[in-house]
Amino acid sequence: MYLTPSRRFAASGAPRTHVQGFSLVEVLVALVVLGVGLLGIAKLEGAAFSSTSVAARRSLAALEADSLAASMHVNRGYWSSLDPAGATITVTTNTVAVAGAGANLATAVAAAPNCASNTTFCSIQNMAAYDLANWALALQALLPNYTATIACGTGTPVSCTINIGWSENAVAVNSTEASAASAASAASATLNAFEYPSYTLYVQP
Repeated sequence: MYLTPSRRFAASGAPRTHVQGFSLVEVLVALVVLGVGLLGIAKLEGAAFSSTSVAARRSLAALEADSLAASMHVNRGYWSSLDPAGATITVTTNTVAVAGAGANLATAVAAAPNCASNTTFCSIQNMAAYDLANWALALQALLPNYTATIACGTGTPVSCTINIGWSENAVAVNSTEASAASAASAASATLNAFEYPSYTLYVQP
């Protein structure tokens, strides 16, 4: 009787090689390591998304400041006059308040002129009030909890500083950043600089 090589090997009584798989402990350790890695990736994804949102809002703040500066340059008849000299204009939500100086502008803001109407003649101070009101609405739609201030000096020619502040949510990448943010919040009764950034633009109409 002829035996194939495999049968002869089995018949000779030689030991067979057994292939062993992974143990349960090894599988559990691998799952733990994989879970830790996935948690790190998720944390980085959250930080990247937060950074993108922060960068977008800061870009919007810069664009809005440039927009108001352009309106001031167009309406140079008012902004280069003596009326805004020494005035501090505060813009919050959709409210515009004038303090310190700018009596003509304060009167125009209270009247809330609509310079978009073809039948309404707008003086230079009414146009300034109309631009500020529209600017306030644009900021309200783009930046959460914003506060804007336009402070004009008393020198000649008049120059103004536009400052926009807003609140933002930031994700700490590691425990060091989280501890620093918590310590800053505990040390200040208001929002710290990390959560409430600002953008400042100097303009001379």
